[in-house]
This record gives sequence, C-alpha cells and structure tokens, in this order.
Amino acid sequence: MAPVAKKTTKAKGPKVTKKFVINASQPASDKIFDVSAFEKFLNEKIKIEGRTGNLGETIKISQTGDGKIEIVAHNELSGRYLKYLTKKFLKKMQLRDWLRVVSTSKGVYELKFFNVVNDNEEEDDE
Repeated sequence: MAPVAKKTTKAKGPKVTKKFVINASQPASDKIFDVSAFEKFLNEKIKIEGRTGNLGETIKISQTGDGKIEIVAHNELSGRYLKYLTKKFLKKMQLRDWLRVVSTSKGVYELKFFNVVNDNEEEDDE
C-alpha cells in the first residue's frame, strides 16, 4: 500500500477583523465638532505599512448617524493609534482644551467634555 500524501498548506495566519467606533455625538450635537471633517482626516492620516493614503480594501471608515464613526479594519490596527489620531485632530481644531477621548468599552471611544466645576457658585453661598 502506497503512503498517503498529506496536504500541507501554509496559512498566513487568521484573518483579523477589528471594529472600532468613535462616538462624537455629544460635541457634534453642540455644533462644535465636525464629524465629516474628522472622517476625512482619518482617511488621510491612517498609515498602513508606513504610508498614508494607502487604505484600499483593508480599512473602511464610515459615518453612522448622529456623530458616530465606524472603522472596520481587516488588518492589524490598534485602538491606541485611533485614540492618538483623534487627539491629534482635536489639537488641530483647537478643541483639545474642552474635549477628551475616553474608552467606554473594548473598541469604543467617546469624546466627552471635561467636567468644569464653577468655584464661583460655592463662594456666593458663604
């Protein structure tokens, strides 16, 4: 009896698909944050293999209603990198003093206002 040849296929590794959501609904409803400009910024600035503007089919960026941006990546993309780019956009638009990026759950980031407490109201009570 002849030996049976086994099929050996080398896999490139499991196909990784990650989904990220950046929720900017709170500042967008107050008309201080432009979601479409942020989406354009992400399209221009996300680097793949060391080059910007190289998204192709690997990363899809779409705007889902009421100020949310959804990023679906079919390659390695870290949430920290998206947080970094979001902070960079806020700095560019001079909104970094009022907004911060907070991770609410895995793969979900939210833009929130800093909590500013008025000390003047407390002084008036005395």
